[in-house]
Amino acid sequence: MLGPHDPLPPAASRILIAGTSGSGKTTLAGRLSETLGIPHHEMDNLHWGAGWTTRESFLEDVAAFVATEAWVSEFQYREVRPLTAGRAQVMVWLDYPVRTRMWRVLRRTLRRRFRREPMWDVGLLEPPLWTILRNPDHIVRFAWRTRKNFDGLPAALAEKYPHLTLVRLRSPREARQWLDGVALAASHDRPEGVGS
Repeated sequence: MLGPHDPLPPAASRILIAGTSGSGKTTLAGRLSETLGIPHHEMDNLHWGAGWTTRESFLEDVAAFVATEAWVSEFQYREVRPLTAGRAQVMVWLDYPVRTRMWRVLRRTLRRRFRREPMWDVGLLEPPLWTILRNPDHIVRFAWRTRKNFDGLPAALAEKYPHLTLVRLRSPREARQWLDGVALAASHDRPEGVGS
């Protein structure tokens, strides 16, 4: 298992970001995509359709990008995890404290609701805050219920996907340190005059 000071394995071009709600999977995936110059396929964007329904093309869309040689995405949705993990070379695990993740979920939910921020291509809106009381799958309740879902991740990967290199980051600070290292290595690998 690698940590914040370890480099990304050479030639790694298919990368998954794992973590529970609020860990910052999509943010890190986007930054990693920019740093490495590889496509980011946002899993929530592929999954959600109108009225909070699953897009009919979800499985096909995931299978299509997974078949390509370079991508970064989030390790989400049980039905496609075998596809993504089976093809990925590296998994980055954002294993932050529960308080950090829950605070981020709450802050993001309030921001999206009060600003009426549309989410993903379909333009979904955060439901009214009172729905947290009635909807057991409201994102805040879901985040709390699933907060321990990745506690056994290293053992599960060793059994099901032993080919994956696991990078474990335990705080946002470690994630920044690791990404800075990836960026530095990528700048050294870049041909002279490119990106400068």
